Amino acid sequence: MAATTKDELMAVTSKEFAKLEKLLAPVDENTALAKDEDDTSIKDIIGHRAHWIDLFLGWYHDGLAGKEVFFPAEGYKWNDLKRYNAELRNAQAGLGWDDATSMLGEAHTRLVGFIEGGSEGDLYGGPMAGANNQWTPGRWAEAAGPSHYRSAAKYVRARLRS
Repeated sequence: MAATTKDELMAVTSKEFAKLEKLLAPVDENTALAKDEDDTSIKDIIGHRAHWIDLFLGWYHDGLAGKEVFFPAEGYKWNDLKRYNAELRNAQAGLGWDDATSMLGEAHTRLVGFIEGGSEGDLYGGPMAGANNQWTPGRWAEAAGPSHYRSAAKYVRARLRS
């Protein structure tokens, strides 16, 4: 069930990030960089999650400024996600494990700042500007943060078991 208040959003964001951090703490660099059958690593997943928080924050600020908002990014449509994510993995190929976890921590801090800085109305008072759908900024923030943290944790647990 999606959060519908600032307090709920803050709680789920903190809870899911803490769970992911705890799961990642014992992961060493060799494990984090090992590729699976889809040529994806734990490091790739963590770098991806950090990147998507910043994508969301960019969408939000572009919408507020009255700029065109490109979902998911300029030159891509939602049905191009596989290609977009593969290109992101290529762009982040030289990223080390420590850098990826630092990026995620920093992106999380920016997301928390966004949530803390927004009023109830800012987060849940209506659709996000420029999004062309009914999702509120709070719902988008949840998708970019805690929902992505949960899916990353699921991936990491599966990789650690294999």
